[in-house]
Amino acid sequence: MITSIRLRDFKNFADETLRLGPFTVIVGANASGKSNIRDAFRVLHGVGRGYALEDILGGAADWDSIRGAANEILRFGSSEFCLEAKIDPFGRETGAEALRLLSQESKFTAPKELTYTLRVGRDTTSEGRFRVVEARCRSDTGHRWRIGANSRSNGGSANRRLLPHRTEEKIAGAGVIGRETERMFHGMRFLDPNPNLMRAPSFPGQSKLGDGGENLPTVLQEICSDRHLKHILLEWIDDLTPMDVRDFEFPVDPSGRIHLVICEANGRKVSAYSASDGALRFLAVLAAVFGPEPARLYFMEEIEIGIHPSRLHLLLDLIETQTEGGGIQIVATTHSPALLTAMGDRTFENASVVCRLPDTDDSIIRPLRDIMNARMLRKEQGMGRLLEGGWMERALDFTEAAE
Repeated sequence: MITSIRLRDFKNFADETLRLGPFTVIVGANASGKSNIRDAFRVLHGVGRGYALEDILGGAADWDSIRGAANEILRFGSSEFCLEAKIDPFGRETGAEALRLLSQESKFTAPKELTYTLRVGRDTTSEGRFRVVEARCRSDTGHRWRIGANSRSNGGSANRRLLPHRTEEKIAGAGVIGRETERMFHGMRFLDPNPNLMRAPSFPGQSKLGDGGENLPTVLQEICSDRHLKHILLEWIDDLTPMDVRDFEFPVDPSGRIHLVICEANGRKVSAYSASDGALRFLAVLAAVFGPEPARLYFMEEIEIGIHPSRLHLLLDLIETQTEGGGIQIVATTHSPALLTAMGDRTFENASVVCRLPDTDDSIIRPLRDIMNARMLRKEQGMGRLLEGGWMERALDFTEAAE
């Protein structure tokens, strides 16, 4: 599990840290920097997928570039940016496989925390290009591994390996550290369900849900092949939507593609083409967390879109339940007062506010629980009402000015 991510001179963040739990909610006004946090996660995801630096930042055949112009990735006036992620590498979410691999490394004590650091700056020898200033891992046991220091962003082999690897490092444990860090970063997904993509049929055997909700019929079909999981799925969709769902059907068209049909208790059958956007978004979240290939971390922007406020508490219940076990981590942004009002105590403890300070382009990240009187006001008025009234921004303006 990633426990925090620090952003230094990255886009509109001078030096801010986002602390993460199993389920983390990020709230903030438009243009405050929530999507820039997503971009930071995407940079780390690109590292995990083994892309070269220029591909991570500028795009590749199967990879979208980081949003904004090249000059806008660096904070205005800065010559380099730094991303630093702290990871719980061998916690309950990792399982026996990592411990088995760890036991193969001689004279190596399992760390409780890893810190991955990536520093990227301008290449002064080549106008416009970026270079890896430093890429390293360090553990709380004192071990350090450096990778690709001072390598240019030219697509060479030195630049493509941004994680420690068994064959490149002689220090005991480097192979395990590299694999676990790579698994964590590679295992990120950026779920943004698109109703048109979710309504489309899919080819047999496609059991991995796409970021836009692609392959929803076959992923649900795979879940429903397990009677226990099917029962859980039906209970959730029955609670989450006004439909009285009793079953799913997966008819095959002449081309061999599989469609989704929702069966209600009164005998009515609703195809995915007629289902509401909100119902499909619920199904996408269910498919993500119950599917056969769940991600290590899901990032979801504006998680409340298409979902009625009266049912957001059920969505929160689902996510809080599924992340409690540690196998899945979810980070979500929101503008919804209803969602903030409905979130449980543990989610509140892991919620953060992103706020742009007055008369500056910089944004700050603060845990919601640390804002003055937040706990008391949450009980007295509810976080949704405080969000609607702009209390969070005013409180942060006051405290930051005082500091």
